[in-house]
Amino acid sequence: MFKLLGSQTQRFLDHFTACDLCEIGAKQYFGVCKNCWDDMPWLKQTIERNQQQVFVACHYQYPINRIIQQFKYEQKLHHQRVLSGILQQVRLPKVQAIVPMPISTDRLVERGFNQSLLLAQGLAQTLNIPVWQPVRRLAQHSQKGLSRLERLENIEHQFIAHPPNKIRYRKVLIVDDVITTGSSIDALSKSLRQLGCQQIYAVCLAAGGVKDSILPSVA
Repeated sequence: MFKLLGSQTQRFLDHFTACDLCEIGAKQYFGVCKNCWDDMPWLKQTIERNQQQVFVACHYQYPINRIIQQFKYEQKLHHQRVLSGILQQVRLPKVQAIVPMPISTDRLVERGFNQSLLLAQGLAQTLNIPVWQPVRRLAQHSQKGLSRLERLENIEHQFIAHPPNKIRYRKVLIVDDVITTGSSIDALSKSLRQLGCQQIYAVCLAAGGVKDSILPSVA
């Protein structure tokens, strides 16, 4: 009931405040106006990275790339609303829990929050399933100067399965903000399989270079 009242209150307030992005149009979709919503570089497709199918909402182009950068590096956390709404536009499989892409303690201290966790919490609330964080991430070192194989090995060694309790899930959904090579998702998936996960899916806000890796539409 309180969730319903909160949603109704939010919609009421939206009538009196301007779009979070252009600050001109009236809010219609998750805090943004129709023009800004329609201008998103929508993809709504499944792509493949490292033999892992990943659901992707948008191409990594303007304005979603700028919104993600502001959210992630400039602490503009009000963008969480529209980013969570964008993730909801992807047709996702039924899963038992959501796993946010972990970040290292050093990165968490530097940034102050894990952007993937915030996105996962919003999606988990919509889907009414728990957020599960059974994997820790060690220090994230620079990949510059490393070969592709060295980069993959470096990332794999960063993820350590460390479940907080005895709860296990067989079907899970990894949530991340942007996918490039997919090596982080692949490494996290391997750790999750060590914990007994059998069906592992992933969803990201945006991806670059997807022309040759699009699978059948999920929209």
